[in-house]
Amino acid sequence: MVRRTMRTTTTPNASRAIHLDPAAAATRETVPCYDSATGELLGHVPAMSRDEVVAAVERGRIAQRAWAQTSFKARRRVLRDVLAHIVDNQDEICRLAARDSGKTMVDAALGELFATCEKLRWVMQNGEQALRPQGRASGPLLLHKRGWVEYQPLGVVGVIAPWNFPFHNLFGPTIPALFAGNAVVAKVSEHSSWSAADYVDIFQRALRENGHSPDLVQVVTGYGETGAALVGSGVDKVFFTGSPQNGKKVMAEASKTLTPVVLELGGKDPMIVLDDADLEQAVGTALLGVYTACGQMCVGAERIVVQDGIYQRFVDRVVERVAALRQGAPLAAPANTDVGAMTMPGQLEIIDTLVKDAVARGARVLAGGERNTDQAHPQFYKPTVLVDVTPDMRIAREETFGPVMTIMRFSSDDEALRIANDCAYGLGSSILSKNLRRAEKLARQVSAGMTVINDYGLAYMMQSLPFGGVRISGFGKINGVEGMRACCLQKAIVTDRLPLHRDLSFYPIHGDSFPRLRESIRLVYGRGILQRARAAAALIGQLVRPRG
Repeated sequence: MVRRTMRTTTTPNASRAIHLDPAAAATRETVPCYDSATGELLGHVPAMSRDEVVAAVERGRIAQRAWAQTSFKARRRVLRDVLAHIVDNQDEICRLAARDSGKTMVDAALGELFATCEKLRWVMQNGEQALRPQGRASGPLLLHKRGWVEYQPLGVVGVIAPWNFPFHNLFGPTIPALFAGNAVVAKVSEHSSWSAADYVDIFQRALRENGHSPDLVQVVTGYGETGAALVGSGVDKVFFTGSPQNGKKVMAEASKTLTPVVLELGGKDPMIVLDDADLEQAVGTALLGVYTACGQMCVGAERIVVQDGIYQRFVDRVVERVAALRQGAPLAAPANTDVGAMTMPGQLEIIDTLVKDAVARGARVLAGGERNTDQAHPQFYKPTVLVDVTPDMRIAREETFGPVMTIMRFSSDDEALRIANDCAYGLGSSILSKNLRRAEKLARQVSAGMTVINDYGLAYMMQSLPFGGVRISGFGKINGVEGMRACCLQKAIVTDRLPLHRDLSFYPIHGDSFPRLRESIRLVYGRGILQRARAAAALIGQLVRPRG
């Protein structure tokens, strides 16, 4: 059986196991792969069965046993080779991403390469420090003991990656998991599977050339059933990126085996433009936040909230700038394409429905607002500007995931916060203002996992910071020290500081066992010197008195 989906290209000399030749494709269920911007059929990858997924996990588990014993220096060598390959093959990597997801070459460089290279740099420079054993205080009752935390590998980490950034969404969770001593099995989206063979080969080649098993990083392909099989395969943790709806499915499947999960889900990020913001900076930042990757970003700026004093000038300038945007197939004229294609066919219907609903309820379209019929392939939605949007409209509350700038206005800072926080999502946010004290005060009150002042998306590019949201935007953290340690068993160990031998047995108990404990608690935790002195005296009396 063959099911339809949309996807990408590979290099002419790439002979990868998951790329099926026509004869092999005819013998099993497959995922057809298409160029998102042209509709060209690129080939097929297998829709892997549960048995195939379990076998991949078992191969990873066998390889991980040796990998867990390697030094951080050895792991850095692998990541260094991965980074070198990326730097030397930027054009090829971006072309693959462009065909798989429809994004432009510039969008691929920004979202796929920069973020991945910076993650590699940060992990190589800081990962060992984050994972070193960390001493902890023992407390006044246990001064003779020493305790610390060790960050040990989990084993095999499962990754379920979405389609919007096929390169980075595979590499992002794999880099820290691998450095922490784990193996990784990643299920890539059926909407961006073609590039995965070439991308995973970067890891496998670096591992092989450094004397390690390529089974430490594997990709499985297929539909939802393949992802469910990975969650239930016995992996030690799952990192999922996708919609809240699918996040719930992953949680439900993981609950059957009590497999821990990290969920990085959708967003409806507000961008608050205060009346003292620099106009050109605000407009440019909004364009970047809305139209990068054709708006297909979990941290896309989906709600532009503009103060009265700058509102009309902001809108006029945005409309002027959007009119100059050039849309088309990203590889046809890479130097002249600002906005690419949508990846999923069904997403255009969602966007169109939300825009039409908003217009029916009083919003106005100042640019776009419809499919781009000038393009031969129907996967293009025009860059859109929508004004007179109110917080109760569906487009202000549901994730759009497309090239639509939804503009709302506000009068006071309190009103801006009400609009920003009146949403089920809580991933990222931005505030633009020349008054940093004012902006920082608002930033602390925005209910989101991240807030960036006078820029967009940098909380992700700054890899030292934890990334993650609240409410239906998910839970758990990636990036930073928190993300590194999320790939580990955080194990507490207690040992002797001083070689004291004590009989800790309370059994059989004596008549004074409870009084001794009671006075010990008062001595250590009591209020004031007097209460503690009385407890000390009582305890001394009990200790010198023969036990009956």
